[in-house]
Amino acid sequence: MMWLSGGFLFRSSSSYYHRLDPRVKLLISILMFVCALLARYIYELVLVMAFMAGVAVTAKVLARVGRTMFLTATFSAVIFVVNFLVTRNLVSSELYAVRFVAIVVSTSLFFITASPDELEQVMKTFRMPRDVVFAFVTAVRFIPVMMLDTFQIMDAQKSRGLEMQKGNVFLRLKNMIPVLIPLVVNAVVRSGELAEAMESRAYGAVPKPTSLVRYKARGVDKAVAVAAVALFALTAYSFYVVLPPLFL
Repeated sequence: MMWLSGGFLFRSSSSYYHRLDPRVKLLISILMFVCALLARYIYELVLVMAFMAGVAVTAKVLARVGRTMFLTATFSAVIFVVNFLVTRNLVSSELYAVRFVAIVVSTSLFFITASPDELEQVMKTFRMPRDVVFAFVTAVRFIPVMMLDTFQIMDAQKSRGLEMQKGNVFLRLKNMIPVLIPLVVNAVVRSGELAEAMESRAYGAVPKPTSLVRYKARGVDKAVAVAAVALFALTAYSFYVVLPPLFL
């Protein structure tokens, strides 16, 4: 479980992709997201995911992206089955299932290569309300903490004889109650401590607080951004004009 969850958490790296401006990384993820939505055939989605794999190799996170795909495959299978039962169309069911994986991977690539501090600066760049930025970044920061709490509580309850891997779905959900209650209590206590820490630091006292770090796009960042937009335009043009449909 911890092995799978590691595919969604940021870890510092010295790769070239990690050193890019976070706004450029966000732009690349958005463009890959849109390409996944524009794809109308399986082979187009395969091309998009091949590019995502190339980005993951550049960022040295291919193994972690593989974990993301492995975890997403379960939900993708559900989408495939439900869509096939409703439409009785095998091709469209495959398309929606693979598209879901591509969308999750495109989003995951940003969050596993951009730190919460970078995410905060990106949101401030778009002049989003300070409270919204703080709430979202705090939620992102607490994800690994909550996951660690979950694993610790599960181990503690297993040592007391709680069975969470046996029985039907309803029994397993019932057995999760001894895990969820301490988790919620820990979250409430931690939120109270966070509120006291914010108050002691006079959060909100200054209307327009300054930032310690300000990102300035370098020449290489601008070049990568232009190349990404150009490649996106070429891809969209190819999907709708150049590439022949292979599954008519």
